[in-house]
Amino acid sequence: MRWTIKPKPTQEAVDQLSKELNVDDLVSHLLLQRGITNYEEAKHFFRPELEHLHDPFLMKGMQKAVERIELAIENQENILVYGDYDVDGTTSVALMASFLQESYPNVATYIPDRYEEGYGVSFQGIDYAEDNDISLIIALDCGIKAIDKVAYASEKSIDFIICDHHRPGDNLPEAVAILDPKQEDCSYPYKELCGCGVGFKLIQALASRKGKTVEDLITYLDLVATAIAADIVPITGENRVLAHFGLQVINASPRIGIQALIDQVKKRTLTITDVVFIIAPRINAAGRMKHGQHAVALLTETDWNTAKQYAQEIESFNAERRNLDQETTEAALLQIQENAEENRFTSVVYNENWHKGVIGIVASRLTETYYRPTLVFTKSGDKLSASARSVKGFDIYNALEGCSDCIEQFGGHMYAAGLTLLEEQYETFKQQFEKVVAETIEPHLLQPEISIDAQLDLSQITPKLMRILKQFAPFGPGNMTPVFMAEGVQDTGYAKGVGEDEKHLKASVSQNGSMPIGAIGFNLGNKLNLVTEKKPFDAVFSLDENEWNGTVSLQLKLRDIR
Repeated sequence: MRWTIKPKPTQEAVDQLSKELNVDDLVSHLLLQRGITNYEEAKHFFRPELEHLHDPFLMKGMQKAVERIELAIENQENILVYGDYDVDGTTSVALMASFLQESYPNVATYIPDRYEEGYGVSFQGIDYAEDNDISLIIALDCGIKAIDKVAYASEKSIDFIICDHHRPGDNLPEAVAILDPKQEDCSYPYKELCGCGVGFKLIQALASRKGKTVEDLITYLDLVATAIAADIVPITGENRVLAHFGLQVINASPRIGIQALIDQVKKRTLTITDVVFIIAPRINAAGRMKHGQHAVALLTETDWNTAKQYAQEIESFNAERRNLDQETTEAALLQIQENAEENRFTSVVYNENWHKGVIGIVASRLTETYYRPTLVFTKSGDKLSASARSVKGFDIYNALEGCSDCIEQFGGHMYAAGLTLLEEQYETFKQQFEKVVAETIEPHLLQPEISIDAQLDLSQITPKLMRILKQFAPFGPGNMTPVFMAEGVQDTGYAKGVGEDEKHLKASVSQNGSMPIGAIGFNLGNKLNLVTEKKPFDAVFSLDENEWNGTVSLQLKLRDIR
């Protein structure tokens, strides 16, 4: 692990903010690192308000989108809500469909089949619209590159409204309206919305035409928060507001489908991290193992017994997904070892029998193991399909653009992407991708990094500090859980390995005679020898609360030691 301490704010800035907020230097230090420089910004950060959300009509294309939907309703047209099969896509479809269906019945939903149709807008989906006399498609979390599909729909007198958040290409589809804050000429103030977030802005605009405010749309925020968490978008600005209130809905009065999922896992209060690792994988499992329409059905269901049944089915999909994930990861790691590719700049593996539903997860696992840009391919129809994952600081989307001459189709973000290519192009692509990455990646990016907010003496850890840090939540990209470093820490004599094969490290530590504090290091059991016999060591950690027999105590959640 490479330990990197973030740049320290100037003492003048720290002093000024500490005085303005009446907080200690450490809290000001952490806030300044997050771009918060004055009382007003701190107030927005610690006390998010729905009124902080931007006017949806600031987004390019919003007026046209609203007018076209209103016209469709006035003319009794059939509307199709179309979305991708992942969490962001299925929550987007559930959000838009349930909002429209509150006042208008002629609304259908469509999720493409991951295996038959692949990612994004499909010709089959448009044929479905034609067969069902649908004249307007609202595409969510996809469509920004569907130039040929939108043209195909236009020939059939089917209009498109595109709500996307992916990077546009040089040319745009000929849609009635395109809502994507990442368009260069879109002046919307916040660029990092997920697909469901863009969908929410559209329903916010539609609701405003009926005299409603965002307060009337709070019940939809459980879907938006779930999408924000699952899509790993920055939890800053507008996303922070949406996630904050969405979590409140999830924990107080979620829609029946989400409640049914929560009941499956017996968790009382969910954080954004819980949504990422508990709720999102289950919603995703529907599209991975069966069909994304199962997730939409769950998220739009209003009958408790039916929702409970759907949740049980999705739980079984998720168990199946976990087994496949493990088997495929083991096979992919073996392929890298057998081909003696441990010293490459990239990991690119392929097996025509791997399940398309888990290749994205497997790509993430391989990235964790070898820490380099990774692609996992499988056969999909007569082409190869891949999921790509990157390492911190390296733009895999740009790297794929450098290989575009041997790719059929690709799309995605800086850290995650998907692509298809012809089987005969696989070896050429593999060599070219290795070459592009080797020539453009900074060597230090191939070593995992722990980013440290500040050095901390253990004596500074108090219940008051913990109470303040908890108010920094919800955590995520752009506002990660604060990470600290302490030097010259010693175990007080209780260090031991715990868990299966003693793979975790448990200790009680102090520093320069400070009061002992518990510490837990997941997957750090192999470093037990560094802390025994009261040997001094440095630790990187976040602060956590440990509840045991009804007693809550502070503990260090160790990230690494040396």
